[in-house]
Amino acid sequence: MLVPPPLSLYVHIPWCVQKCPYCDFNSHALKAEIPELDYIDALIEDLDTDLAAYRLTEDSRSLHSIFIGGGTPSLISPEEIGRLLKAIEARIPFSENIEITMEANPGTVEAGRFTAYRKVGVNRISIGIQSFQDQKLKRLGRIHGSDEAIKAANLATNAGLNSFNIDLMHGLPDQSINDALSDLKQAIALNPPHLSWYQLTIEPNTLFYSKPPTLPDDDDLWDIFEQGHQLLTEAGYVQYEISGYSKPGLQCRHNLNYWRFGDYLGIGCGAHGKISFADGTITRTVKVKHPRGYLNPQKPYLDQEIQVEDSERPFEFFMNRFRLLESCPKQDFVERTGLPLDAIQSSIDWALGENYLTDNGSEWQITKQGKLFLNDLLAAFVDEE
Repeated sequence: MLVPPPLSLYVHIPWCVQKCPYCDFNSHALKAEIPELDYIDALIEDLDTDLAAYRLTEDSRSLHSIFIGGGTPSLISPEEIGRLLKAIEARIPFSENIEITMEANPGTVEAGRFTAYRKVGVNRISIGIQSFQDQKLKRLGRIHGSDEAIKAANLATNAGLNSFNIDLMHGLPDQSINDALSDLKQAIALNPPHLSWYQLTIEPNTLFYSKPPTLPDDDDLWDIFEQGHQLLTEAGYVQYEISGYSKPGLQCRHNLNYWRFGDYLGIGCGAHGKISFADGTITRTVKVKHPRGYLNPQKPYLDQEIQVEDSERPFEFFMNRFRLLESCPKQDFVERTGLPLDAIQSSIDWALGENYLTDNGSEWQITKQGKLFLNDLLAAFVDEE
């Protein structure tokens, strides 16, 4: 039987000062002043529309977490972020220990706002640093320098937040092993509670895709990961998902809800949502992508509404769950997909035989072999009846 899981909210702010050549997110370079009053009004109306359409005001769930992403959300003033958060809380009760994260650019002006964002309700900041080397930052199209990155992390440390995250990339154009490890050592020295340390990938519809840079080879990438993982472990960080490291107990609760196949509303340009219902229905939503269309009062906010069929649920569940290093309770599969265990038993048996999973009776645990052959493991759950 499907049991509606914890509920989160994703808010998308689509504007950036400029578009980075590796970025495939729904972001738009600023060409004029941000219409922040109109956009916050639209976000609130978008939320009202979802709450009414999916009868979530009758739902007993409180809001588990909020993530304000982009784009560059810190281009929006603290006053308007505060107005948005007050409007959300007036419509959905906040859980007692709600995590409210906002992405921020390390630029000096925005970093100086961290305390103001905290005062209006943001209790976690995610800082998009990517590298501490000016040459690499320039190649990545970032508008900040290494000094600003360090200052931003220090400001976040002293802003009274519950936690903060540093986003850091490796496998950058023409990056040596020593360069990558130097970046990581600098990040560790700043002692963030959470580090998202991930490899640059070249995505379609980006400048790097049309003009590919020279990236480190697979052997160097493996050395970077192995040596970097050791550095992080020695510094007291625990890897809990593919690219997520945190001090004990300070994992990103919002991302954990994604990977555990939780529910989330998505408001804002191009935002995605997933809502589960007690009748067994799971609905995915996608909002209008372009700011011009999203802010057009004659158009709906919803662009797509997709029902997740029973045959699609095993793959979707495990595609998310196997990002995590933690074990997976079998009951989570039953409650979050609404399917019985025997619906996937043949695939589980095959995965156990390949040493991709272990089974202790109540939980599955992905093995090192399963991580190495993750695509093969996930393929076993495609179109499972």
